[in-house]
Amino acid sequence: MRIRTVDAFTDRPFSGNPAGVLLFGPEGFPEDAFFLQRVAAELNLSETAFAHPLPPGGDADWALRWFTPVTEVDMCGHATLATAHVLHTTGAATGTVRFAARCGTLTSAAHPDGSLTLDFPTAPLTPEPAPDGLAEALGAEPLSVHDTGAQVGDLLVELKDEAAVRALAPDFAALAALSRRGVIATAAAAPTGAYDYVSRGFFPAVGIDEDPVTGSAHTALAPFWSARLGRDELTGLQASARSGLVRTSLRGARTLLTGRAVTVLDGELLVGP
Repeated sequence: MRIRTVDAFTDRPFSGNPAGVLLFGPEGFPEDAFFLQRVAAELNLSETAFAHPLPPGGDADWALRWFTPVTEVDMCGHATLATAHVLHTTGAATGTVRFAARCGTLTSAAHPDGSLTLDFPTAPLTPEPAPDGLAEALGAEPLSVHDTGAQVGDLLVELKDEAAVRALAPDFAALAALSRRGVIATAAAAPTGAYDYVSRGFFPAVGIDEDPVTGSAHTALAPFWSARLGRDELTGLQASARSGLVRTSLRGARTLLTGRAVTVLDGELLVGP
C-alpha cells in the first residue's frame, strides 16, 4: 500500500500541516479499525487520513476517515485537503470530489492554479463564560469565549491582539480538561494587510499539543471574524512554528476553505491489516 505525507495549507514543503494519506481499494477499510489507529500512531502526525472509492451513483465518491495518534476524529480539514491533493495529483480523481465522512458529505474542488477548495459545515458559535482556569492554562486573559458545537468541539477564545496569540505558551495538561477537542486562540491581525486574523490551535485532549494548521477550526473562525469585519471572504494565518494560510469564504451553513498542498514523502507501507 502506498502511503504519503502531504503538507497542507502551504505551497512550500516543510511548512503548513503534514498529514498522512493512505488510499485503499474498492474493497474498503479493514474490519479491524485498530490497524488504522496503529498506522496513525506510527506516523505520529496530527492526523492521518484513510480513504477508499465508493460505488458510482451514490451520494459520495470516496469514504474518508481521520485518526490522530490516539483517536479517530469527527472532522479534519487539513487531512481532507491532503487527500484531495493526492487524488488529483495521481489522477485518481478529477473535478469535484465528494467524501462520505463522520460529519456528513464534504466536497473538494480543484482549481487550475493548483489550489483546492473544501466545502465544510459552518460551526455554530455560542457565547459562554470562560471556564475556570482557562486564563491560567492559556497564559492570557480572554476577551470572549465561544463554544463551536458538537462536530468541531473546541473553545474559540478571542485575545486582545496578534502579539498575545503569538506569545502563548499554554499549560497543555490544564487545557486538556477544558474542552472536548481543543482550544482555538485568535485575534485580529496586526495591520500588515497579508491576512485578516491570526489563530493558534491546541488539542492536547486528542494527543496534539499544538496543531500547525487546523482547517476545521476555520469553520468557526470564518463566521466569528466575518461578523466582526463585515466581509465573507477572509484570509486567516495560523501562527504555529510551521504556519499556514487558509482562505475562508462564509456561505451561511457552509464554509469554503481554500489552500494548497505539497507531497513531501511517497513510500510503501510494508505491513497490512
